[in-house]
Amino acid sequence: MCKILLAALAAAAFSATVLAADNTPPKSFTLKELGSAGESAGRAPTAADAKVQAVIDEMEKDCVRRGIRLLAPQKAARLAELVRQKKPRVVVECGTAVGYSGLWIARELKSAGRGRLVTIEIMPELSREAGTHFRQAGLADHVTLKVGDARKVVKELEGPIDFVFLDCNPPNYYACFLGLEDKLSKGAIVVADNAGYGAGGMTDYLKHVRSKYRSRTEWFDINLPWAKRDAIEVTIIAPPQAKQP
Repeated sequence: MCKILLAALAAAAFSATVLAADNTPPKSFTLKELGSAGESAGRAPTAADAKVQAVIDEMEKDCVRRGIRLLAPQKAARLAELVRQKKPRVVVECGTAVGYSGLWIARELKSAGRGRLVTIEIMPELSREAGTHFRQAGLADHVTLKVGDARKVVKELEGPIDFVFLDCNPPNYYACFLGLEDKLSKGAIVVADNAGYGAGGMTDYLKHVRSKYRSRTEWFDINLPWAKRDAIEVTIIAPPQAKQP
């Protein structure tokens, strides 16, 4: 699934205001917690990056014309950063839409030289369009497209799964997560979109991950027509830390 804001990668990447629920800057997960084998900061852009960015830029313009909501670039940049840090072998995305967020993910997998994105979309026409975008960006070799109800498709996937992005309508997150939970590798990262204005539709999911795992909410000032602020829930599949006395 997706949301949109026109901005170039250079302006969007890591420039978002990320706030905790009480408006204080959050204490980010450490690279050790994220299981990173690499850097936390951005990397130098390559010619391949430019090719992907050209597709992203055109998609943003096209989706404005068509009224399609795409993931805000501020959140997309954070998603890409988490993928870059984790260097996952298998990423599952619930909610392909036209492939916008998938491009950000697959670009990092290609740069890392390993990893595959399995992305699930319920609407066949959107999945076909996403496939075109992945091919145009030179990322098709890193992506497997699946069509169907993500709540059912995830049950057919094999583990271990190292990274999950949930963006298939908040009320569906809990069912998708339960279908994946036993297949997640230790230290896997799960990112759920719309944890701000969509939180009311995902209370079952949020209650589950916040009570069982290491989870936090990251807020972004996005200034979109349908929301001025939104959040992602970032969960590490590890026991929650003990509260300080």
